[in-house]
Amino acid sequence: MRQLVIVPVFIAWTAMLGPKTSADDDAPVAEAIRVEATRSNFDREGRPLPLACSWHCGIFRSPVCAGWRPAHQLTLIEEGHHLLPWFAHPPRAGHVPEDPENFLIKYYREPIQRARRLRLPITFVGSQWESGLSDEPYLSRPAAENPNVVTADGRILKKVSPFGPVQPWREIGEAQTDNPWMKKLQQWYPNPPLVIFLSNNEHAKLAWHEAEASQRYLQKYGKGRDDDFKRRVVADGWIKRYRALQEGMRAGLQNSTWRKNAIFVGYSAFGPEFIGRWGGWSRYSLHSAERIDPSPLMWDGGSPSYYTHDWNPSRDDTVWSPQVEFMNLVFMKRDALRLNPRFWFEFSVWDGYHARPPSERKWPAKRAVYRKEGHEYVPERYAGFVQFGMWLLRPRAVRDFRGWTEPWEDVVDENGKVVHEGGGPYFLALVEAVDRVHANPVLRHWWRKGRLVPNRAHKHPYQAAIPKQWQDEDRWFLLDADVNPQVYPWKLDSQVNVFALALVQGERPDRQWLIYAHSPHGDRRSVKLRVPHYRPITVSVSRAGSFYLVDERTGRATLVE
Repeated sequence: MRQLVIVPVFIAWTAMLGPKTSADDDAPVAEAIRVEATRSNFDREGRPLPLACSWHCGIFRSPVCAGWRPAHQLTLIEEGHHLLPWFAHPPRAGHVPEDPENFLIKYYREPIQRARRLRLPITFVGSQWESGLSDEPYLSRPAAENPNVVTADGRILKKVSPFGPVQPWREIGEAQTDNPWMKKLQQWYPNPPLVIFLSNNEHAKLAWHEAEASQRYLQKYGKGRDDDFKRRVVADGWIKRYRALQEGMRAGLQNSTWRKNAIFVGYSAFGPEFIGRWGGWSRYSLHSAERIDPSPLMWDGGSPSYYTHDWNPSRDDTVWSPQVEFMNLVFMKRDALRLNPRFWFEFSVWDGYHARPPSERKWPAKRAVYRKEGHEYVPERYAGFVQFGMWLLRPRAVRDFRGWTEPWEDVVDENGKVVHEGGGPYFLALVEAVDRVHANPVLRHWWRKGRLVPNRAHKHPYQAAIPKQWQDEDRWFLLDADVNPQVYPWKLDSQVNVFALALVQGERPDRQWLIYAHSPHGDRRSVKLRVPHYRPITVSVSRAGSFYLVDERTGRATLVE
């Protein structure tokens, strides 16, 4: 069997990313950001290109966090990077100071006016908008008027209920936007093309398997209903209440352009990516017979977590990994767009790093775990990991997660020892991965038009209790590699040395494939990959990620750089 020939091709970085919309527009990168952020999911040109962003807003007042602030974001955009600007959600209470040296005035005013000049989309990163419902004055309301869980014996719990009154949700939503700070922001930037309100979406709420602990549920449905019924009615309740909250937030906006262009996106409002990992996964899911996930009906968008958590064994080099789990989301994304064609799909990414001292550390940071094993963890490894998720699902945005006090650059002690690694280099590695898609015409074309290739030679390793209606969905897209375990099925702790996937265009005998591969533990040479329904190819794979263009007619694999 003949091997494909690898021919390096160097593709120039393109400075211009599209036509200017007006004669006086001197910011083509800002224009590209605006065009891609507002492009339809089903645009004739193809998928929207990705944008880079973060959860870290730089609102912590230490100067070590300045790199995360909107002012620096705008500078990065002006330097040519494809960021989707983000701000901390402003205070709900209090007046807007007059003092130009006030921290919040400096945080918001000048950056948002720069965003206005560039006509950029903007994001406001919040915590849990509904959390105020579990505080006063709502918590002490009578049971009939209380939005929290009322137990069978009449106690009020500090967690919201999908069966409580809806009006408090509208009220708490309106309070998020009908306040002096939000009004001032609308004055400073009256015509944004898109305003994303992003919720951390982790407030305590009634789980479906707790339904019979709810007095309201029992009064309406009684005991003994099956799990599918409970998941469905709980989900339906959340759809109604979260949409009411968002309606309140929209109503609280004073500016009609903001009301028109606002969307509401929830962290983890998509999935479940962990389907099939263990037998009890459905306890944490709201799937029912007619839909895998209600989130597209609850939200305008979702940001699932592509995380190597510090609190569980997930890693970037084993089967229990975000790369493997996110393969489950391919069919779920298709279903989400069926339910809501305008659904904004992004994902959040975290490498599991924290710098808490040992006395406060329940779980070690993932970088420390890898390094203890003798493996290096550097921004290039993070980039390779991130890009696999990007090319698997082609999200609208990739949102880096960092703790809210994490510095932009390394912090050292008096002896020069690093006591807190800066997140800036890791975020910039993500930014570079996003910029590459915009700048490289080959990657840009494949992002828009390529079709993901399933590997039907094997099943996804997560096979526990998969509902019948989804058992035949394609969930495995990892290409076979000679450096990976050859005995199947794999276990959760099986080591994966090379993660590779393929996109395809065309039909026999004129097919082309774009191959993406990364090697977490370091660069590898002469890795043999098997492209489904084609022949093996032998390539070099880098830690930061490698792209190859394979042509069926010429029999060549071309390195894309």
